[in-house]
Amino acid sequence: MSISLPSDPESVKGFLDPKEGEALYGAALEAGALGPCLEIGSYCGKSTVYFGAACQKAGSVLFALDHHRGSEENQVGWEHHDSELYDPETGLLNTLPLFRQTLRRAGLEDTVVPLVAPSTVAARGWATPLAMVFIDGGHAMEHALNDYRLWAPFVKPGGILAIHDVFPNPADGGRPPYEIYKMALASNFFEEISAVKSLRLLRRLGEVTS
Repeated sequence: MSISLPSDPESVKGFLDPKEGEALYGAALEAGALGPCLEIGSYCGKSTVYFGAACQKAGSVLFALDHHRGSEENQVGWEHHDSELYDPETGLLNTLPLFRQTLRRAGLEDTVVPLVAPSTVAARGWATPLAMVFIDGGHAMEHALNDYRLWAPFVKPGGILAIHDVFPNPADGGRPPYEIYKMALASNFFEEISAVKSLRLLRRLGEVTS
C-alpha cells in the first residue's frame, strides 16, 4: 500500500513497524468515515502520524490517550528505557513534549486531540461511540485488560478494534495483548480482518447505522 504522510514516522521515537503503520493508516482511513477514533498509548507519536494522517484525510478526529509517563518497560533499569525522555522531577518518563512536537511537525494539531490521563481515568466520563480503537498501551495484564474492557465496548458496529504487539508465540513477546486479542474473538462481537506482523485488525459485528 502506497501512502502519503505529512512527516516521516521513522524520525519519531517508537516501536511501530512501517508495515504495521501502513495497515493502521488503511484501517483508519476506512473507519474514519464512520466517526471519531481513539488511540490508547501514543508515546512520542510514531503511530499517531499514521493514524492521525488517515483521520485527517477522512475528515475525522483522533483522540490520543496517554499519561505520557511511559509503560513499565520504559522505566529506568528496563529493556526499553530511553534516558533522553527521563524526567528527574518525577523519576519517570515524560513523552508529552516530544508528542506535541510530532503533532506540530506533522500538521496534525487540527485533527489529533491529546488526552493526558491514565486510560482508566479517561474512561470514567466517556460516552462517545468510536469508529476505531487502537490498543497499544501498557502491556502488563492489568493494563491490557483495562484497555480492552473499558474501550472495546465503544467501538460501533462496522468499526475496527486494532491491537498491537500480538505474539502467538510467547518467545516473541509478552502475552497480555495476545490474550485480549483472543478475548475479543471469543466474545463473538469481533471478527479478524487482517494481521500484519504483530498488528491485528478486528471488525465490530452488528448492524451498521448512519
